Amino acid sequence: MNTTINAIHPANPALILALFMVFSCGNASAAGDRACPVLYLDTAIRLALKNNPGLKRARAKYQAALDLPSQAGSLPDPVLSLGALNVPTDSFSLRQEPMTQMQIKLTQAVPFPGKLALKREALEKEAEAAGYAVEEERLRLIRDVKKTWWDTFFLEKSIEIVRKNQRILQELVVAARMKYQVGRGLQQDVLLAQVELSNLLNMETGLKGTLNIEKASLIRLLGRPPGTCFSLPRDTKAILPMIPGEKVLLKMARDHRPLLAMQKKRVQGAGARLRLAQKGILPDFTIGAAYGYRQGRNPAGSRRSNFASLMVSLNIPIWAKSKQLQQVAQKSQELAGYDFSYMDTLQKVQAEISGQYAYYKSAMGQALFYRDTVIPQAKQTLSAMLKGYQVNKVDFLNVVRSRLALLDYEKRYWRMFTNGQKGLAGLEAAIGTGDFMKVNQGQ
Repeated sequence: MNTTINAIHPANPALILALFMVFSCGNASAAGDRACPVLYLDTAIRLALKNNPGLKRARAKYQAALDLPSQAGSLPDPVLSLGALNVPTDSFSLRQEPMTQMQIKLTQAVPFPGKLALKREALEKEAEAAGYAVEEERLRLIRDVKKTWWDTFFLEKSIEIVRKNQRILQELVVAARMKYQVGRGLQQDVLLAQVELSNLLNMETGLKGTLNIEKASLIRLLGRPPGTCFSLPRDTKAILPMIPGEKVLLKMARDHRPLLAMQKKRVQGAGARLRLAQKGILPDFTIGAAYGYRQGRNPAGSRRSNFASLMVSLNIPIWAKSKQLQQVAQKSQELAGYDFSYMDTLQKVQAEISGQYAYYKSAMGQALFYRDTVIPQAKQTLSAMLKGYQVNKVDFLNVVRSRLALLDYEKRYWRMFTNGQKGLAGLEAAIGTGDFMKVNQGQ
């Protein structure tokens, strides 16, 4: 810290104080980050799948949907009736009239054969669709966690690069000041370095603010309390693998994307409801049995016998033209709507894959270009500038510009690298599986 303060021009005490406070806070922050547990990407995904409330809500809806088919596939509850029949109102005696009886009756409504099975089938398809909705929510959650994690990684990497350049720029300040003190440099070089150092400090402040926002988003996805402390690993494998062609990915999406499977199940459920509506013109039955207990005796002195009754009733669809047939037409349109919805979803999935594929290929190409071409050239340029400056053949401004250009290229490389990782996450969610990497590797 003393080196930093001594390198600043004495005419700028406010900058000295600002640098001291920023670097002190930065060191404290770095110490605090090291004290926080390291959150690796696979750990973040496991925490999200375990704790995310949105995924828990989808699972709860699925469990509730599983309980519906058995309800719809069961017969209605039987009806038990108790009654007193033909009781004379002059005496209310149960023995006076031969037709007086105490009756117990049990009736059961029975839909036409096949209707209950179709009701059950329709709700089973809806339950299966809810299961695929859970898988779709799971994929989206993993995608969001990965993208937010990589955005956080980029911001931490950017802060690391900015801090490294701050240290290098401080050394340039020292070099410029020493040359100025011996009469071989210009005061404006020292002032220029101070200005650029202040810009880097301001850049770090902005990056920290954005980093805090991304960390809050990641904490929310993980289902953890606000303010949960964590840090990301300092290093990671900088690999952007080759992936299969777009046609292969589209074919895999048809087989693996839960969203498409969910739409298919809804089409099947709509088909079952249509067949149920077509059976609506067929009558439902009500079957009943009654037993009547009589008291008293017949005129001949014998005991009055009890009564037993059996009955069958059915509804007559005399309003079929305005009711049942209209329901068939309605369910036919609903089925067509689900068919169109599936086709629309398929096209959206295809467009999503095409977009993510292009996004990944672009990010990968740019990342490789910065890593293999631009950054090595920028380092060579900076090295030549520094050597030229030492022998007074290069202006100090060009040295600073070369240093800042390298900073910008390094940040762009990590931006493209993390964009590529986000593109992979988007492809995995769009396809419904990460097995497309195995296809590329011949597994």
